[in-house]
Amino acid sequence: MAVKDYLRQRFFPQIWCAGCGHGIVMGGMIRAIEQLGLDKNEVVLVSGIGCSSRVAGYLDFHTMHTLHGRALAFASGVKLGRPHLKVIAPMGDGDALAIGGNHLIHAARRNIDVTAIIMNNSIYGMTGGQTSPLTPFTKRGTTAVFGTIDHCFDIAQLAKGAGASFVARTTTYHAKEMIKMIHDAINHKGFSLVEVMSQCPTYYGRKNDLGAAVDMMKGFRDGTVRKGSKKLEEHPEFVERGVLVNEARPEYVSSYMDLIEKLRGERENLEQGAASR
Repeated sequence: MAVKDYLRQRFFPQIWCAGCGHGIVMGGMIRAIEQLGLDKNEVVLVSGIGCSSRVAGYLDFHTMHTLHGRALAFASGVKLGRPHLKVIAPMGDGDALAIGGNHLIHAARRNIDVTAIIMNNSIYGMTGGQTSPLTPFTKRGTTAVFGTIDHCFDIAQLAKGAGASFVARTTTYHAKEMIKMIHDAINHKGFSLVEVMSQCPTYYGRKNDLGAAVDMMKGFRDGTVRKGSKKLEEHPEFVERGVLVNEARPEYVSSYMDLIEKLRGERENLEQGAASR
C-alpha cells in the first residue's frame, strides 16, 4: 500500500499553519505504518483536542476524535476491547501533560499496549499561544509576556518514572530517525511513547524570536545530541535524542486475558468438583 493511500485526501490541503512541524510528524507516522505493512483496518488512531489532534481527521484509519485530555482513556478502552488492533494516540501538550497528564501516568504504569506520539511544540498553538506544561522556563507566550516562571516537564523522564517500557525522543529535523522510532514504538509490546520536538513558528517561534520554521528546525539540529554523546558533558543544555527506554515487561491486556483464563479454569474445576459430589 502506498503512503498516500493512508490519507483522507478529500480533507486536503491541511489547515495547519505554514511551517508547523505536525505535518512532518504525521508523514513520519504513516511511513512507519507503511514499513510495518499494516492494513488500514488494523490501526486505530485516537486523538483529543488541539493542533496535533487534526492527525486523526487526515488519516484513513479507524479514528476517534475524543475529549480534551482523554485520548489515552479512550485508547485504553479500544485496546481492551480489540486487543489485536494497533492503537496509536497522537497528542500535544494539553492532551498529554496538562488535563491528560494523569491518564499518561497510569497508561504508562499499567504498561498497556498503546503508542503515544507526543508532538512537543512548547506552546498551546490552537487556542492562541498560551504557555503550557512544556513551555521552557523564561520562555514567552500570550499568558506569560515577560517569560514563564513555571518549569516544564521532561516528558521522557516522566514516562520512564511512570513505568513506560519504551520511551524515545527525536525532532522534526531528524525525520528518518523519527520514522524508525515510531516504527519500533508501534512494534513494541507495551506502553510506548515517542516525544517529537515540533516547531510552532506562528506562536512559540514568533514570541520567542526564534525565527521562521527553518530556523527553528536548525535549532533542533544544533541543540540536540544522540543518546550517550560526550557533548552532553560539555553542554548539559543540549537535549538528548534516541531510544531512552526499551524493556520487556508484562503487558496489561495480556495479563488481563491470562487472569480471565485462570479464573475460568478455577471455575470449571469448582463446577466439576460440585458435580462429582
